[in-house]
Amino acid sequence: MIFKIIYILNVMISHDKKINNLYQNWLIINIFLVVLMIIVGGLTRLTDSGLSITEWELIKGILPPLNQESWNSYFAEYKKIPQFLLLNSSMSLSEFKVIFYWEYAHRILGRIIGLFFLIPLLYFHFVKKINFKKLIPCYLALILIIIQGIIGWYMVMSGLVNDVTVSHYRLSLHLSMAIIILSIIFWQFLNIKRNKIKDFFKVDKYKMAYFFLILILFIQIIIGAFVSGLDAGKIYQTWPLMGFNYFPNDLILNDYKSVFDFNNHSLIQFYHRNMAYFITIYISILSYFIIKNQNKFLYKPIIILFLFLFLQIGLGIFTLLSDLNIILASAHQIISVFLILSAINLYHSLIK
Repeated sequence: MIFKIIYILNVMISHDKKINNLYQNWLIINIFLVVLMIIVGGLTRLTDSGLSITEWELIKGILPPLNQESWNSYFAEYKKIPQFLLLNSSMSLSEFKVIFYWEYAHRILGRIIGLFFLIPLLYFHFVKKINFKKLIPCYLALILIIIQGIIGWYMVMSGLVNDVTVSHYRLSLHLSMAIIILSIIFWQFLNIKRNKIKDFFKVDKYKMAYFFLILILFIQIIIGAFVSGLDAGKIYQTWPLMGFNYFPNDLILNDYKSVFDFNNHSLIQFYHRNMAYFITIYISILSYFIIKNQNKFLYKPIIILFLFLFLQIGLGIFTLLSDLNIILASAHQIISVFLILSAINLYHSLIK
C-alpha cells in the first residue's frame, strides 16, 4: 500500500513537472514569435510595404492571392492610395508582389501568435496544474495581443487617404504595444525559470533607479519609432555632430511648444541621439554602484546589459553613416528589444 502511494505521488510529481516544462517552453516560443514579429514588422516599415494590403481581411486574408485575377485586384486597390499615386506610380505587378508579401507575412505571423497564445493558455487554465496567479498576466497579454491587431489596422488606415506613409504616432503605438506584450511574457518566463512569482510594479526606493532605466529605454524606443516613421535618419547622416554642429542648425525653437514638436525631423533625431547618451551615462552610474556595493548577483545581468548597449550604439552610428542600410537599420531596431529585455532581467534579478 505504501509503495502504491509513493508510485502515485511520483506519477503526479512527474506529470506536474511536465506541465511546468511545457508552460516554460510555451513562453519561450512566444518570446521568439513576438521578437520575430517585431523584426518582420520593422522590415515591413523599412521596405515601405505596410500599405500594400488596403483592407483588414481578418478571414479572407489568410491565403495569399492564388491566381492572376486576385493579384490584379489587390494591385488595383493599391493603385488608389497616395503612396502609389505620389511615389510608386511606375511600380510593376512583380514589384508590388515583393511589398505585398512583406505585409502578408506580418499579418499571418500576427494570426499565428494569436492562436498559439490562446489555445495553450486555455489548456493550462483547464488542466489546473499551473498556479492561476501565474496565468493572470498571460490573460492580460492575450487581451493586448487582440488589441494589437486593432492598433495595426488603425495604423494602416492613417496612410490610405491623405499621406504616403503611416502616422509615426500610430507606428510608435504599435511598436510600444509589441514591447509591452513581449515584456509581460518575458517577465513570466523569468518567474517560472527562477521559481518565484515577482511583482513588476512592487517598487521601493532601492529598486526605483532600475525601474526608471526600463522606463527611459521604453521612451527611447518610442522616439526611435518616431525617427523611423518620419524617416528622420535621412536628415543628418553624420556623427558625432549633426552636420557641423552639436545642435541641428536648421532647428529654430521659438517657444516651449516647439520643444515638443514631434513632427520635426531634426528635433526627433536630436532627441534620439541625446537620449542614447543619457542612457549610456545612466547605466554607467548604475554599474558603478553595483560594483561599489559588491552586488555580485547583479554582475552578470549588468554585463549582458552593457554588451547590448554598446552593440546598439555601434549599430545606431553605422546605420546613419551607411545611408540607412536596411540590414543595419533592422539590426538596430531588434537590438533595442534585447536591450530592454536585458534591463528587465537586471530588474528581476534585483527583486528578492
